[in-house]
Amino acid sequence: MFSAFWAVVAFFGVLIFASGGSAKMQRFDLAFTGAGIAFIVTLVLSAMLSLTHKDNAPHLGQGSGVHLSSTDQDDDSDGPEKPEDERGSRH
Repeated sequence: MFSAFWAVVAFFGVLIFASGGSAKMQRFDLAFTGAGIAFIVTLVLSAMLSLTHKDNAPHLGQGSGVHLSSTDQDDDSDGPEKPEDERGSRH
C-alpha cells in the first residue's frame, strides 16, 4: 500500500507538471512511467529496510562484561575500578 500510494502521487505529479500548461495535451505516457518507477523504487527500498531489521537474541543482554542489561546492574555508582598501569603511559 505504501508503494501504491507513492505511485499514485508520482502519477498525478508527472501528469500535471509534464504537460507544460493547460493548452497542451497531457502526457499519460510519462505519468505511467513515473508511477511505475516510483512504485518499484519504494517497493525495493521498503523491502531492503525490512530485511535489515533483526531483533537481538535474549542472551546478549545477560552476563558480566560490557553488554549488561539494566536489570542486572548493581546499585554501585562508582563502577569497576581500573587497574593502574605499572609501566606508565607514554601517549
